[in-house]
Amino acid sequence: MSHRVVILLSGSGSNFAAIAQAMRDGRLPIEICAAVSDRPDAYGLERARSLGITAVSVSPKDFPDRASHDRALMAAIDEYTPDLVVCAGYMRIFTGEFVQRFADRMINIHPSLLPAYKGLHTHRRILEDGGTQHGCTVHYVTEELDGGPLVGQAVVPVLPDDNEDTLAARVHRAEHHLYPEIIGWHATGRLTLIGGAVHLDGAPLLQPVRRSYVDAQD
Repeated sequence: MSHRVVILLSGSGSNFAAIAQAMRDGRLPIEICAAVSDRPDAYGLERARSLGITAVSVSPKDFPDRASHDRALMAAIDEYTPDLVVCAGYMRIFTGEFVQRFADRMINIHPSLLPAYKGLHTHRRILEDGGTQHGCTVHYVTEELDGGPLVGQAVVPVLPDDNEDTLAARVHRAEHHLYPEIIGWHATGRLTLIGGAVHLDGAPLLQPVRRSYVDAQD
């Protein structure tokens, strides 16, 4: 039986597309039940429809406050009884009620090597700081912004001639490899969150798994 997954997105859906391709290729034993966005015009929803995957929009503009929007979003996700909720470029901060609803079964990918560079504009900030290593991190979602238990990271170099766009593209390529791999761990029962601690293959994960995709291509 396939692992049921709902993917949340706000933009182009490039991570969604990478996950869907891995599913279609037989590399991921999952069923993407729906792509859900806070933006009706998100290109990621068009990607989903083109693959015959249900595309759902729950716009905050239709609700008086964040709490009521998140309750509607919860209801939309619950329709698909997911085993895992995957945040793939979803750009809104969740209420505590929402996070608790999907505790232990919601993950996110962030474009930095957490705990460094939480929040926005990570590529700009590391370039301004003169950093030499950058990347992305998959973590469980908690009420602390970008602060949930870490699962895995992909490391990419910061090159001397990089700008925000070239560095972002390199990180995106790494994301498209790392995220499907980690979703696969969850789908096959290798990855669990027990008492707030990440376990992989039955043992506590003391440090996030590190991957290097220097030469990775989409």
